[in-house]
Amino acid sequence: MVDQEITLRPQKSTFIELINAVKINPPAVFSLVIVFIYVFIGLFGSILAPYEFDEMGVGIPLQKPSWEFLFGTDEFGRDVFSRVLAGGIISLRIGVLVVGIAGTFGSLVGLISGYIGGWIDEAIMRITDIFLSVPDLVMALVIATSLGASIDAAIVGITLVRWTGYARLIRSGVIAEKEKDYITASRALGLHPSRIIFKHIFPNSYTATLVQATFDFGLAILFASGLSFVGAGAQPPEPEWGALVASGRQYVQAAWWIPIFPGFAIFGAVLAFNILGDTLRDFLDPKLRHSMDQKH
Repeated sequence: MVDQEITLRPQKSTFIELINAVKINPPAVFSLVIVFIYVFIGLFGSILAPYEFDEMGVGIPLQKPSWEFLFGTDEFGRDVFSRVLAGGIISLRIGVLVVGIAGTFGSLVGLISGYIGGWIDEAIMRITDIFLSVPDLVMALVIATSLGASIDAAIVGITLVRWTGYARLIRSGVIAEKEKDYITASRALGLHPSRIIFKHIFPNSYTATLVQATFDFGLAILFASGLSFVGAGAQPPEPEWGALVASGRQYVQAAWWIPIFPGFAIFGAVLAFNILGDTLRDFLDPKLRHSMDQKH
């Protein structure tokens, strides 16, 4: 009998495959670079800022952008560049808290609803329908206003309207997963429901929530900016980007740089996280992932 040499190809990790998928997608590379820049600014913006964000009189009021003041100065002579950097810290905090709290709570609700089923599932889904019946921004505005206009109130308002998406995504994944043979075998072996849910079902049904979280990070920044713009979020002198746009809109003709630069910061953050979310969704979708592998 002739010995046959069999060569096994090492299986690539999911993380390596994701990196390769990003590398062949120029918009994804661009978005990832922008996201890293935003995170870096959020972590070290206070160190990079040449002035304190609320320090008045560092320059002539309404001074045009220059090498000394990259984004110009506002009506009080404050450095707009320093204020935009300080706003990055606030926006990063908003995104992390909203995605972290809404994602965790919504996922737990979806796991319980999908696994238990019955009247509990029906009751939870009716509650989510109530939240979904009102536009997200309108409900967030009502909640933030009722709690008192502030950054924390805006975070609570946005969180309370975004958990429903995670609950529905996880629930649909749990319903599809819990009827499979290995779950039936786990029940037959007498495994505790919590062990079945968190060790077997959740790891096989959470991927859609990663995409949702990526989109929601940019959406949380956009919503918080919108709430601050109408006065229901950050209050002066907090340099949240939406508040900076709101305070600078009355000077848009005489000093266009005051609202324009924080506006670009909002636009860049939302665009970068949306493109990154699209890439992640394409990678996690089996059909789209197969087409990407063929191109690669």
